[in-house]
Amino acid sequence: MSKTTALIVAAGRSLRMTGDVPKQYRQLAGRMVLRHSLRVFENHPAVDQVVTVIHPDDEGLYSEAAQGMNLAPAVHGGATRQDSVRHGLEALSGTGEPVRVLIHDGARPFVSDNLIDRVIEALETHDAVIPALDVHDTLKRADDARVGETVDRNNLIRAQTPQGFSFRVILEAHRNCARKSLTDDAAVAEASGVHVATVPGAEENFKITQDEDLRRAENIIGRDRETCVGTGFDVHRFEAGKHVRLGGVDIPHGRALAGHSDADVALHALTDALLGAMGDGDIGSHFPPSDPKWKNADSAQFLEHAVARLDAIDGRLIHADLTVICEAPRIGPHRDAMRTRIADILRTTESRISVKATTTEGLGFTGRAEGIAAQAAVTISLPLR
Repeated sequence: MSKTTALIVAAGRSLRMTGDVPKQYRQLAGRMVLRHSLRVFENHPAVDQVVTVIHPDDEGLYSEAAQGMNLAPAVHGGATRQDSVRHGLEALSGTGEPVRVLIHDGARPFVSDNLIDRVIEALETHDAVIPALDVHDTLKRADDARVGETVDRNNLIRAQTPQGFSFRVILEAHRNCARKSLTDDAAVAEASGVHVATVPGAEENFKITQDEDLRRAENIIGRDRETCVGTGFDVHRFEAGKHVRLGGVDIPHGRALAGHSDADVALHALTDALLGAMGDGDIGSHFPPSDPKWKNADSAQFLEHAVARLDAIDGRLIHADLTVICEAPRIGPHRDAMRTRIADILRTTESRISVKATTTEGLGFTGRAEGIAAQAAVTISLPLR
């Protein structure tokens, strides 16, 4: 049984933002906004599982946002946020249901471990807890751009998420309020007579709602980070065979590349470049060629390993540039397939991947068609160390 489940609400349509992509799937420093939120809860030691509520039309976008993460299956939401939360809670009910649930907006990417800790700790003595901030600005009630009155701000607070609840309490409250229209889960609890406690919120834990919020988020996420560049170079000779594997794509050819693994010289160079940018050794130190475990291994798992290590230190890929050096086979006809496959392994978009090819004008071992070389440069963003 899960003691604490994080229910991430990400089924909205972003009606207050420009463009066709919902805000939770917009790019923020090389990752979708939703992925930033999911990652915090997935890595929090007190959260046992993470369940996301999504719009039925967003299956593909969600798969991209959650790629490589250890999450429970997503739940389809409803017509309103309130409906979506209720759908998520119902999916959790029954055998193995959690003791407590943290309900969080997927478009709040800056939720911190400390804030989650405060909510969970308060749930030891309360059935409902929300993070809250004081109201500092003077509040006015207006109609048609004319001020009608000044609102007394004493005792007013700004509610945030994650809002924490005893699971059975909030499930029953949502069932009781299914026909009402309420703006957050604390309001649902209040309408059912549940006392809601508060803990200090955080100014940086704002919700991305409009275009300027996304620009603000970009500025915040760029602080206290540095840009690092790594390079990689690899060579493999030819042997008998019928195809070569480059960038995860099998290309028909009169010979194959020789190596302990599948000899994908392109992915090897990219792996070394990514590890180099992190200052994390090289491909040989992580996957020794003397280890029979890696005999004929798919080199995609080497690059996936490097990506996982980047993710573990909150690193973000900015760009990867690959150059393949050979007389043959021709790379041009396969460039798009290689970019697609590399982007998939690196969990990014093709716009961040460059694949080029060149020859050495008949000079050297590549000019003599004895093998293929590849060089790569990878740019990443890391927290200041």
